[in-house]
Amino acid sequence: MTLVAAGTIVLEDRVCKPGWLAISAGRIIDCAPGPPPRPPDYDFANHVVVPGFVDMHVHGGGGASYADGIGSQIEQAAEFHLRHGTTTTVASLVTASPEDLLRQVRVLTEMTRQKTVAGVHLEGPWLSAVRCGAHDASLMRNPDPAEIDALLTAADGTIRMVTLAPELPGSQDAITRLADADVVVAIGHTDAGYDDAQRAIESGATVGTHVFNAMRPLHHREPGPALALLEDPRITVELIADGVHLHPALVRQVIETVGPDRVALVTDAMAAAGLPDGSFRMGAVEVEVTERVARVRGTSTIAGSTTTMDKLFRTAVGQLGGSDEALVKAARMTATTPAHALKLDRVGSLRVGMDANCVVLEEDLRVQQVMRNGSWLLHC
Repeated sequence: MTLVAAGTIVLEDRVCKPGWLAISAGRIIDCAPGPPPRPPDYDFANHVVVPGFVDMHVHGGGGASYADGIGSQIEQAAEFHLRHGTTTTVASLVTASPEDLLRQVRVLTEMTRQKTVAGVHLEGPWLSAVRCGAHDASLMRNPDPAEIDALLTAADGTIRMVTLAPELPGSQDAITRLADADVVVAIGHTDAGYDDAQRAIESGATVGTHVFNAMRPLHHREPGPALALLEDPRITVELIADGVHLHPALVRQVIETVGPDRVALVTDAMAAAGLPDGSFRMGAVEVEVTERVARVRGTSTIAGSTTTMDKLFRTAVGQLGGSDEALVKAARMTATTPAHALKLDRVGSLRVGMDANCVVLEEDLRVQQVMRNGSWLLHC
């Protein structure tokens, strides 16, 4: 048994000063506030320990992309984000041809079995060309039952989430088919109206993909999909709270309105995360990164992000006031809520029975160490 103590630790929904974890065979077997029952094996008296981050929407990082379809690239991207505290990654794929998408899914299915990633997120190809963002609109298409079945068969249960535009012909049937296969359905990259979004929710959609970005904006006579997603308690709303995609005041208002139990902070990071400015690709689309902001080359369209989950955590704590309550809320939005949204029942919080995934943060909330499944993986 390994005993880990910390000066500050977020256990479930409270901050403990101090607190401790007991770990065996990669799982948390005991935890409590106060001093540990014996001298700890690891003592982080001047640090903050939080649950390992869960990123439910990320395309790559450290110069590598999950869409490359190459195992070493997938490992490189996952390792980059692991160094920034993401102990659970769901690899996101952008719109691609049927053949390329099937090939990418097969590779990621094997990497999921190897536990490099925790599953696959298909962000496309069943999206709106009007709200394509950094996706190749020429490759977008309506949901096709045969293609859906082929992807589900190839993935063999590893597709965790699919983002689609509910206004497209065939979307309602697709939502039902995916939900029946225990795939989380998300609404995004959509020009849907308010009623379209409501129908999708009733059919089984439970997530809003990077809400406000790449969707019809709010209007006082046509509220669009964002309001439908925000007002329904069944929906988890993704927010890219990197200071680029959304104004901080809007992020604060959403958190205050719907609560951290329904907000999942996501990076939507691309291969450029962690690298200097320059030229990159996101699927078939050329991207230029300038001052850490990624845009489709020659346009003002934002193309994913260059952020990491630890940055989102620090930003959230700061924006919410820096208090113990802010620590709890930030931990929920970067770990607990996304885990619940993806139906991952052994990650996302520090409590008995959970996988021993945690991040040790310095006093300034920068990553110092990361534990995944009970093993210390790196010194950052």
